[in-house]
Amino acid sequence: MPRTSVRFRSLRRWVASAALAAAVAVPAGAFAQVVVIANGSPITAYDIEQRTKLITTSTHKAPTRQEVIQELIDDRIKITKAKSYGFEVPDAEVDQAFANMAKNQQLSPQQFTQVIERAGISPTTIKARVRAELTWSQLVRGRYSASLEIGEAEVTKALSERNDSQGDVAGYIYTLYPVMILVPSGSSAAVMEAKRREAENLRGRFVSCNEGLAFSRALRDVAVREPISRSSADLTPQLREVLGSIQVGHLTTPEPTAQGLQMFALCDKKESKTDSPLKREVRQELYSKRFEIESKRFLDEIRKSAMIEYK
Repeated sequence: MPRTSVRFRSLRRWVASAALAAAVAVPAGAFAQVVVIANGSPITAYDIEQRTKLITTSTHKAPTRQEVIQELIDDRIKITKAKSYGFEVPDAEVDQAFANMAKNQQLSPQQFTQVIERAGISPTTIKARVRAELTWSQLVRGRYSASLEIGEAEVTKALSERNDSQGDVAGYIYTLYPVMILVPSGSSAAVMEAKRREAENLRGRFVSCNEGLAFSRALRDVAVREPISRSSADLTPQLREVLGSIQVGHLTTPEPTAQGLQMFALCDKKESKTDSPLKREVRQELYSKRFEIESKRFLDEIRKSAMIEYK
């Protein structure tokens, strides 16, 4: 199953919303004031202020102070419990998750940092939240791996109970060859347009993979990559639509990348009953519900043994 939990995905939405918020000033002296100590880890007024802002900007509803404190306490005890198992999320993984958030906003990590700082939210605060969610997600999956497994019979039963069309139950396994029209970095609009015409000309002549790939490899500034195999369940709806609209032996429309204009030669398409976009969606829904149940049960358990001291 995906490494990212439902709650962590919601955190990305939090940050996207928070990036649009205006900064709210807090007296500097309040930042260092310790309000609660959870399993030996201090929670300051600054932590509470930051989390309050994050929740408020994402939900458009101000949480109570105690709700924010409880969420911060939960973060601390989750990490403490993971450490008791000898498990810690590496800094590199947290940084990568932060970079992915930036990418989702079409920003570099540096640009993203500037945006959220202008909104009054510290990158360090966000990374602390990310670390807690990553830690907890991986800990729950590791502890309850057997009970989190979703059997094929469960998926079939859930599909039969849905009212929507079952037409998408069948999936496909695609064999694709990436075909790249190379374009030098910094090329002018005129050069790019000329390369696009070359790509469209190649598409028009490409009517079978046997001949088309050989022809493409002989062209100047054209690179044919190694073939890749993809299930339709792993593709975005947009790409599934693109591949569904072309015949085997043809090229997709060219899309700009850092190296140039990329197309995909669809060289094989096999129907698969074992996996499909609809079955993947249902399986993920079942997994998410089960994960939330186990997560809540585990959190309730460790809360009972947590050492909480209010200042």
